[in-house]
Amino acid sequence: MSPNMVQIRGVQKSFGHVTVLKDISLDVPVGSVTCLIGPSGSGKTTLLRCVNYLETIDQGLILVDGQMVGTTRRGDHLVEAKESAIARSRRQTGMVFQRFNLFPHRTVLENIIEGPVQVLKRSKAEVVQEAMVLLELVGLRVKADSYPAELSGGQQQRIAIARALAMKPKLILFDEPTSALDPELVGEVLAVMRKLADDGMTMLIVTHELGFARDVSDQVVFMADGVVVESGPPAEVIGNPRHERTRGFLRRVLN
Repeated sequence: MSPNMVQIRGVQKSFGHVTVLKDISLDVPVGSVTCLIGPSGSGKTTLLRCVNYLETIDQGLILVDGQMVGTTRRGDHLVEAKESAIARSRRQTGMVFQRFNLFPHRTVLENIIEGPVQVLKRSKAEVVQEAMVLLELVGLRVKADSYPAELSGGQQQRIAIARALAMKPKLILFDEPTSALDPELVGEVLAVMRKLADDGMTMLIVTHELGFARDVSDQVVFMADGVVVESGPPAEVIGNPRHERTRGFLRRVLN
């Protein structure tokens, strides 16, 4: 068993003539929180989407829990996996987007149970029980019968986290989960994420919340121009960065 939930090796990705990821290698240990920080356009979200195979990679290898993502080995070559295998591996990974992506015509409870019932074919009664526990976790049990339009942005994002957890993933990916929120709502979402970190959930997070990254993450990865400039504990990368590119970014963001 690898001590790493995610292993990224030599990953490259281009869109047309633009190379967005350039030979990225990175490990995310089991039970850890890794925050990806850096300027817009540095490749953070693309890397996150590659881990869940929402984007294909042009070169390299990604493993989640020891299993190759999106590819399989045929002799000495890597080929794209079958759609059924990709779907199975994707179930191991939850994803929380910037824009919540809740079904507007379904209640909070219906949003949460949709995946376990329809995809995992689990008993609805059992899943409803678990969903109510998750709603308790995110502090929104009283909103079970509400519709997304009746919730604030912060509440919708907390429901999106509960929905991801309902699939019992081994890993959760967060793509700037607070960027679409009003400033006063950011704290309630980060509080849920802190709770997940305390419970040992493995998380890979694209974020501009540097205070959260400093306080909660085990590893901070600074990306710029499609490469990992530096990575390490937050006290080093945010508190005492080695590279001028990192120092310049932090000066602009923190001042």
